[in-house]
Parts: sequence; structure tokens; C-alpha cells
Amino acid sequence: MTKYPNTPLLNTVQSPADLRKLKRADLRQLADELRAYMIDAVSVTGGHFGAGLGVVELTTAIHYVFDTPNDHLIWDVGHQAYPHKILTGRRDEMRTIRQPGGLSPFTKRKESEYDPFGAGHSSTSISAGVGMAIANKMDGKQEKSIAVIGDGSMSAGLAYEAMNNAQPAGNNLVVILNDNDMSIAPPVGSMSAYLAKLLSSQSYFTFRGMGRRIANKMPKVVANFLRKSEEYGRGMATGGTLFEELGFYYVGPIDGHNLDHLVPVLENVRDAKEGPILVHVVTEKGKGHPFDTPAADKYHAVAKFDVVTGEQAKSAPSAPSYTSVYAKALIAEAKENDKIVAITAAMPSGTGLDKFGGAFPDRTFDVGIAEQHAVTFGAGMACEGYAPFVTIYSTFLQRAYDQVVHDVAIQNLPVRFAIDRAGLVGADGPTHAGSFDITYLSCLPNMVVMAAADEVELMHMVATQAAHNTGPSAVRYPRGSGLGLEMPERGTPLEIGKGRIVKSGTKVAILSLGTRLEEALKAAETLEKKGISTTVADARFAKPLDEKLIRDLAISHEVLITIEEGAIGGFGSHVMDNLASNGLLDGPLKVRTMTLPDIFIEHGAPYAMYDQAGLNAGDIVETALKSLVHNDLSRPQSA
Repeated sequence: MTKYPNTPLLNTVQSPADLRKLKRADLRQLADELRAYMIDAVSVTGGHFGAGLGVVELTTAIHYVFDTPNDHLIWDVGHQAYPHKILTGRRDEMRTIRQPGGLSPFTKRKESEYDPFGAGHSSTSISAGVGMAIANKMDGKQEKSIAVIGDGSMSAGLAYEAMNNAQPAGNNLVVILNDNDMSIAPPVGSMSAYLAKLLSSQSYFTFRGMGRRIANKMPKVVANFLRKSEEYGRGMATGGTLFEELGFYYVGPIDGHNLDHLVPVLENVRDAKEGPILVHVVTEKGKGHPFDTPAADKYHAVAKFDVVTGEQAKSAPSAPSYTSVYAKALIAEAKENDKIVAITAAMPSGTGLDKFGGAFPDRTFDVGIAEQHAVTFGAGMACEGYAPFVTIYSTFLQRAYDQVVHDVAIQNLPVRFAIDRAGLVGADGPTHAGSFDITYLSCLPNMVVMAAADEVELMHMVATQAAHNTGPSAVRYPRGSGLGLEMPERGTPLEIGKGRIVKSGTKVAILSLGTRLEEALKAAETLEKKGISTTVADARFAKPLDEKLIRDLAISHEVLITIEEGAIGGFGSHVMDNLASNGLLDGPLKVRTMTLPDIFIEHGAPYAMYDQAGLNAGDIVETALKSLVHNDLSRPQSA
């Protein structure tokens, strides 16, 4: 990194207002200091890394040119927001990012006035920007909305829906396409920079606007000829015809690391009377990272590391992750069934499908950030006799719920949903928590919903899905490692809708769905020490319920507790409905449902988050004891 003789500049910038006091010639030094500070901060905490390093210059230029926070800067996803946080008054808190009580890893409205829209899921920035820009326009305000979106996020339909409806926003809206994979851009350089500056100038906007007005007054044939001629010439120079067809003035591509190119172009765009405008910048994800070895994803997220050597901290050896166990199970099934295919939405490594793809490259499909398409694509394959495993994080499957209902469940197609990151996920917080899938899937006719209690159960459930060809099915499993159990080479299909007794007792019954089973067994051990005989059962299925198991537990125990890593309205609600429908709530039985509370739980260590949720062993013990005391108090007292 270049060494500067001048006094460090970053210490003088407490807000973008301070940044705008600098000379343009000082921006290069500031950007280099900003990159170094971000590297140092993330070395302490770990976290999202590559995306932020790639937009250091872009972030600097945007805050230098635009009047933030009056102009609204909207980041898509939020992975790239670390430099933005540093420049907007949160520099001293950066070492708390992703830590309990610390900064959010994404943009968050409650955290700063410079975060006008919360992020976490991709492809939302243009829609939000259009809404803000049109609202400002309706109020007669001149404030800009600047929506930054990556080329990967542009694969989602929401981005195009927004662009197709952006024209009324006019010059209040600027979209910046951050292209860090060269998936759209032709080569960039001096000529491209010159053209971008020319095409963003007011004189060119005026010329194009006048041309459009003239064309609109011409006979239709002549007008169409003029438009096509202009598009052809401009397309040859810039490659921006697609965006122009969607109603945008296209500017670019320009080098997203060259501040001498970025700043004058953004100034022209800021002052343009026409719009909306799309600025296409090309950046390098992970630019300036300190690691010696290359990474295909440019170090999207990293563990803590030594800022001098670049060596990343290694965690202690642990049991295989649920994600890797899923991959192993699916590969084992695919070896026996050549109709099994795997589908992911831009998360091959996160879901373990990179391993499946290594074994079966022709049977692995990454559709990009397009969860809706992933689900309906799987439905289409199921129509033709294939066995698709649509493998998506719980939080992202929410984006495709209509397709799950309409294209899969109603048609009763055997699409298999593998739902990773179920339950609370730790440092990524509420935007990535898998809180709702039990609720939103268990209400659907035809759907089979399973939750794995451990890694062996996950293998059995994948085998169950592979064998289940009469309708859709889902298995949910958490982030993190399993229990270190001895693994079979291949899972064994389970009987649909059949749970199991793990420990037998007589007074309290704990009916667990998912990986709270380990905490339920710890709670049972504590209760036994207090002289309270306790049964622990693993429901396995949220749908269909094991009605016989539920009835047997209800009629043979004083207290029945259900526990799940999901929101209110899920497994426990279905159990209560079953008990009520069968008259099992009319007697002395006390039923308690333990779910995630009706709040969004902020980021933190997973165990601490479950403590806050009240779903650990001590919470189960407390629930059981209170229920037993209530039972004793409610019994008629003898004279």
C-alpha cells in the first residue's frame, strides 16, 4: 500500500460532511487508509470482507459527491457496508461488529441515519430506492436516492421488477451497478472513462432528451427508426441497451477503483436533469486483501486473522457440520438414483452442493439469486420424473413462498426442500435466522415437514425424501456442527409421520422437534435428580404429526411440553390443535409450548441467543417445575 507523507486523513473524518471538506486530490490517500482500517478491524472480529474491500473507492466517492444522509444511500445485501459504517460515525465501534450488543453486520435503520433502509437479503435496493425517490418527488424534494446493487443481485427478478417501474422517479433516482465479476462489462480503460464522462454530461443528457422529444413528434415509422439508430450507436459504444430499454440512462462501464474517473462521473450524474440513471462500475471483490492464497469467492467472509501474516484463526476440530452431512447423504442417495438432481440459488458452498457438484456436475444447478425460479424449476423437473432437491437457507426460501404453495404443494409434486440454517444462526442476526419455515410449511396440504435432531437423523431424513415420491417434502437442519455421532454410509428411510421415544418416564413428557433434543435430554437429567420421572420424545415430523405418540404422551403424563426452534404458530400449535380436537385438553393434563419468542432476536453467540429465547435446558426445567406446581395448586384440597 502506498505510504503518504501527509498527516493521516481518516482520523479527521467523523462523518461524510468532514469527507466533503477534503480536496479531491486527497481522496486516494483517504481510500487507502479506509481499506487498511477495515482490514485491521475485521482481523479482530472476523466477518464479511471481500465485498467491502471491493467498494472502498466507490463508497468514498459516493459520500464525497452526494449530500448524505439527505441523499439516501441504499446498499443491497449489506455485505459491502463496512467502509460505509466507518465513514458514517461508527469507526470506533467497528470492532464490535457481529458481536453481542455490537454493530449489525448489515445496514440497519435503527443504527444510523445514514442507513435509510435495512439490508440482509439481496436485490432489494432498487425497489426501496424507487419508493424513496418517488416519495421525495411527490413532496417536491430534490434529494437523491442512490441504490447500489451487485451484478449477482441483478439475477433476481425483484431487481428487474423495480427497474421496470422506475421511470416515474426521474432524476431523483441513481442506480449504481457494482460489477465485480466482469459478468456484464466489456473491458474498461481510458476510452471507457472518457465515454462515461461524456455520456454523463449535461450536454449529452440534453441532446438525448431533445432527440427523444423530437422522435415523439415524428410519424411512428420515423420515430422507431431514430430510436433504433440511437440505440445501435450507443450500444456499440457502451453496451447499455438493456438498461435503456428498461427506462434508464446508462453510463459506463467505469473503473470502480479509479477516483479520478468515479468522482467527475458521479458529479455529472448528481447534477443531471434527466433520469433515472444507471452507472455501471467495475470493481474487484476483495481488492487489497492480505492473504497469500487466492480464493474463488474473494474471501466473502473470514474468521479472525493476523493482519501482518494474513493467517486465519483455526477453530478447534469439531464434528462435521450439518451442511457437510447433508452433502454426504445426498451424494449417497444420488449414487443409487440417477434421477436425483440438486438445485441451489447462488449458494453452492454454503449449502454443501459444491461437494455434490464435484461428484455429479451434470446434475447440479446453480440458478443464481433467484429462489422463486429455483423452486418452480425444481417443480418442472419433478413433472418429468426427476427427484429435485431444492437446497436453500430457511431465510431465503421465504422469498419463494408463493412458488412453494402454487407450483409445488397445490400440484402435489415431489420436490424435496433441504432447508439449511434453520433456527437461530448467530452473528448474522435476524435477517438470516430460520425462524418461520415450520410455520409456513406445516400449514400446507400435501407437505411433509421433518426436522433433524442430530446428524444421523439428517442422513435418515434425506434418505426418506429420496424415497418419497408422492408429494413434496422438507427437512430442516441448523447451522454449525453435529454431535460427533458415528455416521452410516447411507441413511435409512423413516416411516412418514412416525416419531420415537428416546427416554421413558411417567410424570413429565418433553416432545422435541429438531436439535433441541439434546437440551431436552439435559433437562430430563436435571428433573430426574429432583425425583421427577421424565419422558423425552423426538417428534421427527411436524407434518404429518404422530398422533398416536402425542395421545400416548398426553394420557400417561401430568405435563406435556413441546419444544422447537421455530416461531409461534408452528409445531406446538399443531400439537395443541390435535389435542383439542381429540378432547385431550379437557382433563388435568397441562400442556406448554416452547417456541422462539414473538420478537426478532439480535445477533450474538448461538447458545446465548437460545438463552434469550428461553429454549435451553434450564428453561425446559423451569417450565416443567412451574407446570407441576400449577397442577398441585389446581387439585382439590382434602378437608
